[in-house]
Amino acid sequence: MDSLCGSGELGSKFWDSNLSVYTNNPDLTPCFQNSVLAWTPCIYLWATLPCYLLYLRRRHRGYIVLSHLSRLKTAVGVLLWCVSWADLFYSLHGLVHGRAPAPIYFVTPLVVGVTMLLAALLVQCERLQGVQSSGILIIFWFLCVLCAIIPFRSKILSVMATGEIEDPFRFTTFYVYSALVLLAFVLSCFRERPPLFSPKNADSNPCPEADAGFFSRLTFWWFTKLAILGYRRPLEERDLWSLNKEDSSEVVVQRLLEAWKKQQKQAARHRVAGAPGKTVSGEDEGLLGSRPRPREPSFLKALLVTFGPGFLISTCFMLAQDLLSFVNPQLLSVLIRFISNPMAPNWWGFLVAGLMFVCSVMQTLFLHQANRYIFVMGLRLRTGIIGVIYRKALIISNSVRRESTVGEIVNLMSVDAQHFMDLTPFLNLLWSGPLQIILAIYFLWQNLGPSILAGVAFLVLQIPLNAVVAMKMRAFQAKQMKFKDSRIKLMSEILGGIKVLKLYAWEPSLQQQVEGIRQSELRLLRRAAYLHAISVFTWNCTPFLVTLITLGVYVSVDPNNVLDAEKAFVSVSLFNILKNPLSSLPNLISGLTQTSVSLKRIQHFLSQDELDSQCVERKTITPDHAVIIENGTFTWAQDLPPALHSLDIQVPKGALVAVVGPVGCGKSSLVSALLGEMEKLEGKVFVKGSVAYVPQQAWIQNCTLQENVLFGRTLDPNRYQRALEACALLADLEVLPGRDKTEIGEKGINLSGGQRQRVSLARAVYSDADVFLLDDPLSAVDSHVAKHIFDQVIGPEGVLARKTRVLVTHSISFLPQMDFIIVLADGQVSEVGTYSALLQRSGSFATFIHNYAPDAGEEPPEEDSKTAALDNPEGEEVPLIEDTLSNHTDLMDNEPVTSEAQKLLKRQLSAMSSDGEGQGHSVPLKHLGPAAKAVQAAKGKANGTLIEEEKVEVGKVKVNVFWDYAKALGLSITLAICLLYAGQSAAAIGASIWLSAWTNEAMVDGGQNNTSHRLGVYAALGILQGILVVLSSILMAVGSIRAARLLHQALLRNNMRSPQSFFDTTPSGRILNRFSKDVQVIDMVLGPAILMLLSSFSTCISTLVIIVISTPLFTVVILPLAAFYIFVQRFYVATSRQLKRLESVSRSPIYSHFSETVTGSSVIRAYGRIQDFEAISDAKVDNNLKNAYPNYFSNRWLGVRVEFVGNCVVLFAALFAVIGRSSLSPGMAGLSVSYALQVTFSLNLMVRMLSELESNIVAVERVKEYSRTETEAPWVIEGSRPPAGWPTQGEVEFRNYSVRYRPGLDLVLKSLSLHVSGGEKVGIVGRTGAGKSSMTLCLFRILEASEGEIRIDGLNIADIGLHDLRSKLTIIPQEPILFSGTLRKNLDPFGSYSEEDLWHALKLSHLHTFVSSQPAGLDFECSEGGENLSVGQRQLVCLARALLRKSRILILDEATAAIDLETDDLIQATIRTEFEACTVLTIAHRLNTIMDYTRVLVLDKGTVAEFDSPASLVAARGIFYGMARDAGLA
Repeated sequence: MDSLCGSGELGSKFWDSNLSVYTNNPDLTPCFQNSVLAWTPCIYLWATLPCYLLYLRRRHRGYIVLSHLSRLKTAVGVLLWCVSWADLFYSLHGLVHGRAPAPIYFVTPLVVGVTMLLAALLVQCERLQGVQSSGILIIFWFLCVLCAIIPFRSKILSVMATGEIEDPFRFTTFYVYSALVLLAFVLSCFRERPPLFSPKNADSNPCPEADAGFFSRLTFWWFTKLAILGYRRPLEERDLWSLNKEDSSEVVVQRLLEAWKKQQKQAARHRVAGAPGKTVSGEDEGLLGSRPRPREPSFLKALLVTFGPGFLISTCFMLAQDLLSFVNPQLLSVLIRFISNPMAPNWWGFLVAGLMFVCSVMQTLFLHQANRYIFVMGLRLRTGIIGVIYRKALIISNSVRRESTVGEIVNLMSVDAQHFMDLTPFLNLLWSGPLQIILAIYFLWQNLGPSILAGVAFLVLQIPLNAVVAMKMRAFQAKQMKFKDSRIKLMSEILGGIKVLKLYAWEPSLQQQVEGIRQSELRLLRRAAYLHAISVFTWNCTPFLVTLITLGVYVSVDPNNVLDAEKAFVSVSLFNILKNPLSSLPNLISGLTQTSVSLKRIQHFLSQDELDSQCVERKTITPDHAVIIENGTFTWAQDLPPALHSLDIQVPKGALVAVVGPVGCGKSSLVSALLGEMEKLEGKVFVKGSVAYVPQQAWIQNCTLQENVLFGRTLDPNRYQRALEACALLADLEVLPGRDKTEIGEKGINLSGGQRQRVSLARAVYSDADVFLLDDPLSAVDSHVAKHIFDQVIGPEGVLARKTRVLVTHSISFLPQMDFIIVLADGQVSEVGTYSALLQRSGSFATFIHNYAPDAGEEPPEEDSKTAALDNPEGEEVPLIEDTLSNHTDLMDNEPVTSEAQKLLKRQLSAMSSDGEGQGHSVPLKHLGPAAKAVQAAKGKANGTLIEEEKVEVGKVKVNVFWDYAKALGLSITLAICLLYAGQSAAAIGASIWLSAWTNEAMVDGGQNNTSHRLGVYAALGILQGILVVLSSILMAVGSIRAARLLHQALLRNNMRSPQSFFDTTPSGRILNRFSKDVQVIDMVLGPAILMLLSSFSTCISTLVIIVISTPLFTVVILPLAAFYIFVQRFYVATSRQLKRLESVSRSPIYSHFSETVTGSSVIRAYGRIQDFEAISDAKVDNNLKNAYPNYFSNRWLGVRVEFVGNCVVLFAALFAVIGRSSLSPGMAGLSVSYALQVTFSLNLMVRMLSELESNIVAVERVKEYSRTETEAPWVIEGSRPPAGWPTQGEVEFRNYSVRYRPGLDLVLKSLSLHVSGGEKVGIVGRTGAGKSSMTLCLFRILEASEGEIRIDGLNIADIGLHDLRSKLTIIPQEPILFSGTLRKNLDPFGSYSEEDLWHALKLSHLHTFVSSQPAGLDFECSEGGENLSVGQRQLVCLARALLRKSRILILDEATAAIDLETDDLIQATIRTEFEACTVLTIAHRLNTIMDYTRVLVLDKGTVAEFDSPASLVAARGIFYGMARDAGLA
């Protein structure tokens, strides 16, 4: 460099230490100023240019109109070029005139001039690419200003020293240059206006980040507006910004799908290449094991291709941050040396303090930019995975569907996708960890030599220990999750069948089962908590023990090794840096293991078989035919025997075909085969044109009634009106609160079974398809409604008259009107033909018809029955305001695959919000009983919305919630933990001050005395810290497990004792949320969060105490810094708390919708609406992302501000150490600054943990809320128990009995008085809403009397306990609810009956053959909801339960839906023989079953209308006669 500067006029040396370092008034040589300082900004700009231009080419946002600002920026750049080249020409002028300046005066103006011209051009280039604020140019101008400051000062000093200006021209140009670069810097800080023609969102609230300036992005200042708003009032969803286009599901999912499809194609090619006869390479064989396996498509590769680039940007920022973290320990070393040297000039100290501050600030900015990119990538990762799984779930084959429950598929989307997101923050550790460890060891070696190997060896030993602990905890967690899953599954079944549990008085048995699982879960949690205590001990003690071992070895190996402040505290700083990667390793390991499991699960799911879209040929078909099956054999799964075989069916265009046969013969399977839902083993299927499908179990979406009918099609008012009219829905609309805009709850819970089926049918009618596949749609409606629907819709005169209709039915009355009938038996077609032809053939069909319809040969009497339904104002068509509980619950029967979906939210933990279920969406709901229906009618009339949304908590968490949790922990434990942490802080301060005193100890004969004494005390204080921490962890483990046990126990016991009305009006998702998400938070999150908060708090206090002890002047800045910290923290906590709530609330609709989709996937596919549903799911995910983004950015915003406080602590600690160096020992200075360097992390952690604790303690509040709800009457009243053997007669008497569902509502039964003698058989009939079911519920005291009483055998049932009453009555409910577990458990949960009794009951209920054919016999495992039994079989299990009880009173709530006549006959026959001596009360839907009863009770609007023998009532020609006539029995 000297050759560039030294020769010629104005020459100087490049570097002069006396001028620049060893002086109280430092300056730099002109040569240094003209070269290094002038070139630095230029080198920066040219170095970044290629990458920046590439970035601009790829990111075009439309151009910005040429503004005054842009013109000014360019003009300044051109002026600077002119000024620089004026210098160049001045030098050339001097050369021409014989005054040759040094070469640097030619090189520098040339380089600077060209660079300024480049900067001016770059301004315009950015404008054309739509860049509003240029970070590259801002940094460039900032460097220019920074590098001009020293020459600026130098030139003034020079003039002041000599009294004259040496080179006036260059002096002038330099100050013009300085003014211009300052102006350019100021101008570059202003943003341009938004670009034209940019693909701007049309939304009113775009994310401000896109338009934010460089500094605003760097410090996340653009978030401040939302933070202020969140502080002023609780945030709402409308306050949040729209989602950026590049983060939306539409873009992200598409990219991932393309990458995954590419992987699948590669794997397919590989499979073809690796077909038999090919050899496998050695490498592959090593990887795949000894036998070659086909290569699976790699989901990991697809993820890397899609999201890798975003990861690389964060890697660059992280690398800069990691390197900067090692600068401060070196600066600390310089600072300690400066304090040790009284001769050193003061400016050294101030420069070091300033550099420490700058370095810390840079670290903060780089770290948070890295985190910003990594979190955005994490969110995109989750979005992509959810979208891909959703799309796959719509097309998986039935065999795959049967293998996995809806809950498991939902888990892939919630839990497994979340694992990927949780891992992303740790991903950089994969390379950053080793880098930090290597650099730390390198610098430590320089400091302490080989002694550090002892400390490093100890650290390395910690890794396997941590890994073992992490793996053990992981194993415990996996086991605990299994227990938790089974507990939640059981709870969801309990909530689904709570009414049946209450009717059977089975709550204690199920409660015991739940508590048993909970005990096992807590046992594992306790072990995991103790392991956690070990890891907390190692985490807290490792840095100290490493320091102790290293320093101990260092002073022991050589008496000449002196421990001074520099060595001790620089080492402590480096060990603190080393602590971070090592402590995060266990998290990384456990995150990687979790994610690898999730990756396998997702990859396995995505690689599963899909439905063959080609298995049904839709284009070519024989003319005049709509449906043809040629030699078709179909199965539900490859490993199952064929469900249908050798089918040959031809359906002419426009024909009406019935499919009949006994339960389980394959009728529904045939419809599924036509839809392409089954696997085709052989044969061909042709279906011409579009298809409409009405499943046996109506699938209703959680949206308005109109949306359910339109199902994505545009509204044609006339066609819509016709569809509603034909399906008899107009009368229902009159009663629904919002007419057809009424919101229908999940699974149609606020519609009756019949209404659901009619909505499902209206959907088909409106679709105007070519082929209609109707799977027993008439089973869920009463007989005269069925007749209306058949006549108006399906039959020869109906709206579908010209369409092709395939109708599965059990109704024999409609068969004469069919074009032809297909009779199925055991999966084969046994007969085909017209009704009359089949009767004449005298086959099985004719026999069946003659048995069940004696007047088969005759035409059904027309009479006026067709119009009866519509004429009769009292008729069934009056829709259900107060729906009967039994008649229309969630028809959980015969829902073979789908009813598992009811467990959607039930299984789903993360699905649910932690603070409410669905903001702006209806909530996943349970069956609404009559109570809820009445409330709904009263409340919701105005707007047609359903059950009120659960409120989202707002504002601060109440102090009594913390008090509740402290009491659950145990007050003594809470106090002890706080005292232990105070003790630990005191020990830490003591140890640090002791180390400082040791380093200051005077040297004697070149060494230090008392080394062993110093080391001993230091070790004792350190180990004491560790012991105190471990004790507090163990106490917290004990306390938190105790709290978890008590809170769950109170919640469970209270819920089991809640009245039925509570379950009718509270969505099960909401209750289940308490048992899953909230209990999980109490189990696993609260304890560690409190410990982390206490730990970071004690670290912060210790640091401040130490800095104040060493530099008392620091107290001056504590208050302003603390005020700023608290100010930021208040803003953050208020905003963050609400953002977390909003985010969790927006999450559950994703899973509700997904579950709903999986349940109705066959309907969605049949109507060809897959893409529409994908778009709906994407919208719900995007809405969640819209809530999640501000939540993550709030953490970045906080981090920058809180770390700024920490950086100020570093600055002032160093500054005051410099100011007070005369009175300060190097030991105390080192101690103070080294502590200050680590306070940033603790300050940040403390606010985050405080916010985390506030967010999570809400779980305690929510659990407590449902632990204090009102309970029903006692189960057993000790002083008032019925006599043994009661009731002996079975005599039932209602005395002036009235009941209402809820105080303030109308009476449902009004002054009912009747007497039923022991042994009588009484049928109860009446129109919907007459009070039939209410009457049976009163017998069981599900509803309590408003006045009057019920006496059984003379005993007032209100005087005895509920279980004493309910266990003595028997009911066969309408919907046969089974619980997962063995058949034995389902029959006899308390184990009260012998094996013989059970088999006898099975024999009588016609299940003996089926059960004995099962290898497990009575231990046959019933799946969730009894899915693996047909509906008929489930009904027979309920009959077997009744036979076991054999009490004197039997209540039979007759099942209407989906039971064929034969099963029904079996049940009736068994009841007639086995319960001959009992009192039987039957709610009848099929009047033929009660025509031989002793008496029939006709209820009308809650009063007794008629009560006499059937014959007398028919003769009286009253209400009963009208009903009998409609049913063709009179």
